[in-house]
Amino acid sequence: MHVIVFGASGYLGGALVERFLAAGHSVTGTVRSDAAAANVRDLGAVPALVDLTDPYGSLGLLRDADAVVFAAQLMLEPEYRVVSAMLDSLDGTGKTFIFTSGTAVLSQRTDGEWSADVFAEEDDFVPSKYIGARRNTEDLVLAANRRGVRGIVVRPSMIWGRGGCPMIRNLYASAAQTGSVCYVGRGLNLYSNVHVDDVAELFHLALEKGKPGALYHAVSGETNFRTIAEAVARDLDVPTRSIDLAEAVGIWDKFTAIIAFSVCSRSRAPRSRIELGWMPDPDRLDILEEVGHAALRRPAS
Repeated sequence: MHVIVFGASGYLGGALVERFLAAGHSVTGTVRSDAAAANVRDLGAVPALVDLTDPYGSLGLLRDADAVVFAAQLMLEPEYRVVSAMLDSLDGTGKTFIFTSGTAVLSQRTDGEWSADVFAEEDDFVPSKYIGARRNTEDLVLAANRRGVRGIVVRPSMIWGRGGCPMIRNLYASAAQTGSVCYVGRGLNLYSNVHVDDVAELFHLALEKGKPGALYHAVSGETNFRTIAEAVARDLDVPTRSIDLAEAVGIWDKFTAIIAFSVCSRSRAPRSRIELGWMPDPDRLDILEEVGHAALRRPAS
C-alpha cells in the first residue's frame, strides 16, 4: 500500500512512518520544513512539504494514496476543516482514512484528584469542556463509511517512549524553573499511558484489518502524576511540590496546566485487543522507565 502520514516529523508521526515501512508499505510523510524533510527521508520515506493552514493545498497528495493517516497537530477548528476537506476529496474512493485523536476528549477536570471513571471505546462520556470538541472530528471520520471512505479513529492515551513524552518533559521543565518538580493538588490524577511503539503497532493493525467506522483506544497502563513527579525528583535530586492551578499556569501555560496536569483521563482498550489482536509489548509497560532519558533531562540542565 501507499500510505501518506500527515505530521510525519512529529513524535508519533515518525514512529508511524517507521512501522508502515517495516510492514512493506511505501510512505509519503508530510513536513513543514526542509530540516524535517531530511529527517523523514532518512527514515526511508518520501517527504512532502505541506502547509496545513491551507486545507486544500495538500489534497493533490491524496490521489496517489491507498491510505491516509492524519497525525498532524492542529488547533481544533483548523483540524476539523482540514479533515473535512480531505474526506470530501476521498468521497466514494473506498480508501482508508485514519484519524489520530486522544483520550483528552474524555478527560475530567479534578485538580489533582483521582477519578474512578474509566472508559472503553464504546462507553458514553461527557466530552471535555476544553478539548471535547475534537469529538466532532472523530464523528466526521467515523461516519465517512456512509460516503465510501474507510474511516477509522485511533485514540491514544498519554504516549511515552524514546524520551519523547511531553508531560514528563514538562515535569523536568518545572524543576528547571522552580527548583522543585511540581504537580497539581494531590497529584493523584493521571492519564492512562502507552508506549509510542505500541501505538504505532495499533495503527498498523488498524490499517491492515480495522473495521470501517471503528474507534480504537491505545492504553497499556496508568501511573499518577505525583508518582511520576517523585521519580523525576529522584533523578534530579530535588524536592517535589504541590501547586494550585494558578501557579501551574505560570510555570507551564494555561493549556498545559489544565489539559495535561489538572485532569484525570482513564481508559481501556478492549476493542483494540479483541478485534485487532493488539497486545502491548510486555517490556514496554512501565512509564517510569522513561524517567532519566537524556532527551527529557535537557530542559533541567
